[in-house]
Amino acid sequence: MEFNLSAGLFSEGQKFESFHEQTLYDTIIIGAGPAGLTAAVYCMRKGLKTGLITKQVGGQVADTAGIENYLGYRYINGTELVDKFREQVMQFSIAFESESPVQSLQDGQIKEIVLEDGRCLKTRTIIIASGKQSKQLNIPGEVRLIGHGVAYCAICDAPFFVNKKVFVVGGGNSGVEAAIDLAKVAEHVTLIQRRDHLTADKILIDKLADFENVSYLFEHIVTEIKGGNDVESVMIQNKKSLLISEYQTDGVFVQIGLIPNSSFAEKLLDMNKYNEILVDGYCQTNRDGIFAAGDVTSVPYKQIIIACGEGAKAALAATSYLLNQPKE
Repeated sequence: MEFNLSAGLFSEGQKFESFHEQTLYDTIIIGAGPAGLTAAVYCMRKGLKTGLITKQVGGQVADTAGIENYLGYRYINGTELVDKFREQVMQFSIAFESESPVQSLQDGQIKEIVLEDGRCLKTRTIIIASGKQSKQLNIPGEVRLIGHGVAYCAICDAPFFVNKKVFVVGGGNSGVEAAIDLAKVAEHVTLIQRRDHLTADKILIDKLADFENVSYLFEHIVTEIKGGNDVESVMIQNKKSLLISEYQTDGVFVQIGLIPNSSFAEKLLDMNKYNEILVDGYCQTNRDGIFAAGDVTSVPYKQIIIACGEGAKAALAATSYLLNQPKE
């Protein structure tokens, strides 16, 4: 096996190319959030023949309003940061797939990634950086009314709720951030928190406190979302009294946390009780040549800058693994 470790940048404006089933890749990266995109840059700078599979370039960052803790930027919104990530990756030649998600993985000296459309891609190493997705409430009316008043991304959908009444479910960072974004445009925002206090960072709680059109329901939970074609009301239960009341509303933003996008690997890789992929200090999973990085893993503190660092580690570890394999 040979590959050029001194490969430099490709021509300016290089576009993504299609995957080919007959091609054997050095590494295929699953996910294009901060971890996946960083891994892609490192792999391609090492001269690896690289592929990238993702549903959304940027991952959760693309849905983030303001970022104030990423070194080099006092403030930048998620879309702008993703654009900068994308521009850097686009310097290189990389196979790209966004239409068909990963269905399963097959281990071996040559590993296989089976896509939902039936294609089978071959690679020497895999880097899983598939991140997480929003949790659902799993209550009546929620799924049926997604896109009709039920939403999971305030950045994406806040403009549809100008001068309307909305509820935000969740008192952590994502919930408070969503309430801040909505309070700027909505008539009124009600934040529902199952605990007796907000758990978000103090700086976010202080920002939300500046808005006069925000109210709180502590120790309450949503039990049902009602409506015909669109959301019309929510049923909310007081956890202490167990009394259920109905509130009229135009929208419900669900911000109760995230779950790992790891189901395609659950029969192959070791995971913790949260279905996060277990990795060591080199981002190595329990299977040789399969690495994982970012929010999908057991690494603590889910932050953009940490995901980038883990993506770099995974790429370097994959390169070292390849260098130590017998030459064909």
